[in-house]
Amino acid sequence: MLLNYIKIAWKVLLRHPFYTFITLFGISLTLTVLMVLTSFLDHLFGTHYPETKRDRSLYIMQMVQRDSARSGRNTGPMSFKFLTNFAKTLKTPERVTICTFYNTSNAYVGSQKIKLNTKFTDADFWRIMDFEFLEGKPYNEQNIANGEYVAVINDDLKKQYFGNSAESVVGKNIDVENVNYRVIGVVKGSPATRPFTYADVYFPYNAPKSNYQEEGMRGNFVSVILAKKKADMPAIQEEFQSRINRIPVPGVQNGWKYYSVEVKSEPYAENFIGTILDGGPGLKSIFYGIIFFVVFMLLGLPAINLVNVNVSRIMERGSEIGVRKAFGAPVRTLVWQFIVENIFITFIGGAIALVLTLLVINLINSSGWIAYADLTINLSVFMISMLVCLLFGFLSGVLPALRMSKLTIAEALKA
Repeated sequence: MLLNYIKIAWKVLLRHPFYTFITLFGISLTLTVLMVLTSFLDHLFGTHYPETKRDRSLYIMQMVQRDSARSGRNTGPMSFKFLTNFAKTLKTPERVTICTFYNTSNAYVGSQKIKLNTKFTDADFWRIMDFEFLEGKPYNEQNIANGEYVAVINDDLKKQYFGNSAESVVGKNIDVENVNYRVIGVVKGSPATRPFTYADVYFPYNAPKSNYQEEGMRGNFVSVILAKKKADMPAIQEEFQSRINRIPVPGVQNGWKYYSVEVKSEPYAENFIGTILDGGPGLKSIFYGIIFFVVFMLLGLPAINLVNVNVSRIMERGSEIGVRKAFGAPVRTLVWQFIVENIFITFIGGAIALVLTLLVINLINSSGWIAYADLTINLSVFMISMLVCLLFGFLSGVLPALRMSKLTIAEALKA
């Protein structure tokens, strides 16, 4: 029976090319946008190079200090000393790294200025993040203890600073902000949308201008905690939070008196979204409003339009419905037939959308709009896209199907 419904749907598509074009155009365009959006969200929050262990990593992104009325707050990264005391010494994790978000600096090749994004890290950064080293190796604890002026650069900076020569640049010097560093390694760059790993050049945390010796709780550093296995993450969070809860309050930071301190260790997506939702009722309302608007525009309006198209398409089949009703076809059977037909048509539009999505993703990756963008259609993105196709086909088909199946025999034959 299911095969017969699909055959009927195919015949209906061939019978009215104009309706078919309108239907498939609306479906494929809508699903293309949804697939690209899903791929981009996976690019932002999924486990990808070089953060391939993100599924068992906890991120410490910011400290929140509040006043006694909880109406004022001071928010930002932490000091190296604070993270060393409260995160680096945790017993449960496999490893803990302390690093900065990227900062801006300048380098010069002759008279040409190169704007750089720089990052200061410890040695464990290279053990937690799976960077691909094209040349050389990362700096280690010995390099840091010796106070060596070494750096790891990405492949794009290598081309800008040293030219397109295939010759190795390991051991050569690079001048950043009038400080000479010896290049110790070259890595494939990380996308700009991954702030914990993105940079053009990486320095040891004790390199000049890192400010790692700040004594207070606030500074320029963040942290990533790697669990031995995913099941250990709740225990790590509990251990970390127990230490944070022992911070004496009230206290004073840069002349500002605070009465509470909040520092969370969370998976990346929760940490990122939590930062937005913690911005107060106004920011929460804006965030949810944007999500609702995007979902409505991308799924709701096209579904409404396709309902109207499907009603017109099904109305032309009034005689078929009348005859089937006259021979005793129940309402449930008719509804199921039209829903199956519409889902089949939706999946045809989904196949077209998949091809268009691959083209759009390839354009984004090669355009340079996002440095080192690596959007892709992986299994999770594909499965979510198929689920959206199924939902979209059901939503745009069930109302017309219910409307037509409830017509009397006489009304159906007149339609």
